[in-house]
Amino acid sequence: MNSVFFPGDRRPYDPFGDPLDAILAEVAINLQLPPGLHRKAVERYGAVCRYIDRQGSPLAGRVSCFYPQGSMAIDATISTRGTDDEYDIDAVAEILGGSEGPEALLDLLEAALDGYPVERMERKTRCITLYYADGMHLDVTPARRLAPKEKEGAIAHAKRGKPAEHCYVPMNAYGFCAWYNGRTPLEERFAIALNQRLYAEHGMEFAAATIEDVPEQTPLIVKSATTVALQLIKRHRNIFYSDDTGRMPPSVMLSCHAGHAASPGMGLADMVVRQARWTARAIDEAARNHCLLDVANPEFPAERFTDRWPENQSQQQTYAGALHALANGLQEARERGRQLEDLQEWLRDQFGERVVTRSVKAFNERIGRKVQSQEHGYTRSGGLYVPAAPAILSGVGLAPAAARPHTNIGGAPLR
Repeated sequence: MNSVFFPGDRRPYDPFGDPLDAILAEVAINLQLPPGLHRKAVERYGAVCRYIDRQGSPLAGRVSCFYPQGSMAIDATISTRGTDDEYDIDAVAEILGGSEGPEALLDLLEAALDGYPVERMERKTRCITLYYADGMHLDVTPARRLAPKEKEGAIAHAKRGKPAEHCYVPMNAYGFCAWYNGRTPLEERFAIALNQRLYAEHGMEFAAATIEDVPEQTPLIVKSATTVALQLIKRHRNIFYSDDTGRMPPSVMLSCHAGHAASPGMGLADMVVRQARWTARAIDEAARNHCLLDVANPEFPAERFTDRWPENQSQQQTYAGALHALANGLQEARERGRQLEDLQEWLRDQFGERVVTRSVKAFNERIGRKVQSQEHGYTRSGGLYVPAAPAILSGVGLAPAAARPHTNIGGAPLR
């Protein structure tokens, strides 16, 4: 990675000088939409919007606007449940006029998308999903504007075979995304450092930049530690529920908690712990009151992010336990130290086999390059990371652990 310098400080600054932050950053890089796929996602979003509004479409002239929602709108898209090569995109089509019920509105959208060139199309309770041959899929949700306030409205809920449950559900995804983005401003040092790594991972050039001069032609795929920590929390959830066919905690709920927990300038590991504790403690508080977790859209309280999850106390407390375990593991690695091999095994359980194997390999290679250039890595508390002895040391003056045999400079053998 090229060094990045900032005004008044001619020393290179690396937000991932702490080895635990560095390893989590590598995991996050392996969860990102690569720059090329990010462009493809944006292009597909635009193409679908144009197709719905084309001449001859049953919705021609009736769509007031399209806008991204969910992860794409806050730069938090990751691979989907338990996999490393699927990505989803969420879009809202705001439809004007007419007096259709929720099922009829979904019928119209399905008809407008008929014939669109994808591998397959699937109608769901609240959206139409388009599946592409390369693993990407796009959800299009039909919405109605219900108030003058921009984008405040409702979405159709119509599960086939259950007409008694059909209704319009309050929604203001646009307002929520604006709220989240306002609470997670660009963290220039973090963004430039991580994006340099992301571009290098995919063999692309990232121009050197300072805080005042981020080149316009260089897209920052990730912008803040809060959002990258959110991606890691979502990945942890995906792995935890990878063998579960039921509902899992909704991404928008996790995003809302991440927005509330946002604290620009925190290290990545600390932010993952903060977000995990935030959601787990909210569940704990609900359980103490014999209630289910209830999370509202801070910009539109009529919208409840937890209207379909959790379904019972056992379900929510199981997830709270998983989040506490994630936070406890990271805190133990930070405070008490851990052999890199052992940490790698634990991380595999939290974030998945393939992603962590690639990430630790990349971490080892970076440390190896530092050794060759006679640089060193330090923990935030001052402890020295010793590449030849694969351990993260948590305090000054601790002796390095005995080195295990290894085949690559800077770390233990990968399994």
